[in-house]
Amino acid sequence: MQITVKQEYNGIPLLRFLRGELQLSSKMLKHLKFLPDGITVNGRQVTVRYLLRTGDLLTLAVEDEISAEITPVELPITILYEDDDIVVPAKPAEMPTHPSHDHYDDTVANALAFRYQKDGVPFVFRPVNRLDRNTSGLLLIARNRICAGRMAEQMRKKEIQKTYLAVLDGEMPLGEGEIDTCLHRTEQSIILREVCSPDAPDADAALTRYTVLAAQNGHTLVRAHPLTGRTHQLRVHFASIGHPITGDDLYGNASPLIPRHALHAHTLTFRHPTTGAPMTLTAPLPKDMEALIAGCFPTDLPIKRSLT
Repeated sequence: MQITVKQEYNGIPLLRFLRGELQLSSKMLKHLKFLPDGITVNGRQVTVRYLLRTGDLLTLAVEDEISAEITPVELPITILYEDDDIVVPAKPAEMPTHPSHDHYDDTVANALAFRYQKDGVPFVFRPVNRLDRNTSGLLLIARNRICAGRMAEQMRKKEIQKTYLAVLDGEMPLGEGEIDTCLHRTEQSIILREVCSPDAPDADAALTRYTVLAAQNGHTLVRAHPLTGRTHQLRVHFASIGHPITGDDLYGNASPLIPRHALHAHTLTFRHPTTGAPMTLTAPLPKDMEALIAGCFPTDLPIKRSLT
């Protein structure tokens, strides 16, 4: 990363610029300090006590090296937004987010590694949010260390707003609702989560707000806003009120109408990590969700149009 120092920063300590203007974390600063050319001004290594001068060329060694941990694999994936700082793919159902046991070469990470290898661009997979394998929709991924830190800070401050669309089993009344519980891992499984008492030693507070958009033919369409980011939060929350997500064979029942749980990460709202500009991105409904909604809610055409 190269930055030409503007007149407004003339005479200020480099540390103040790095922490204030660039918002570098303590961890990132420590990393740069120990690199031979981690922080240079006009080609010369400097300390963070250096006083900036107008026109100085500040260079920070924040570029990634090519990751050997992820195998590049040519896989179809749609990119909804991309620049030098972030990339936002629309994750299809059945594609895991990152490599794990039995999924080493069929993930979003593999697809992006191939995309950037083809262009000769170093790539390290830094997801800001994660989705279950069978959940479709928006993934936000930082393309460098600085942006990863800034997006993690937005996530910590709950400044990244996520909206999901889900079809549920059973019919709920129209209107808005809230599910406020604690969740933890079940004793029988490292995967399954369940609602628990706030007094449980591993209890994590979980809050979901939702709006019922339509209810017909034994199903309900909701727009859900998880205000916390617990594992399987929406799946467990809706199952806990007697309306599991359609097709969710982990917390409800398999469905002949859709071969996976009917959950789609529809929109993300956040600030761009470099410019600070507000951004809202939307992932179109995949065909299986479109077909499910068309079949379950045939008379709610205005609602269906608003989701595309």
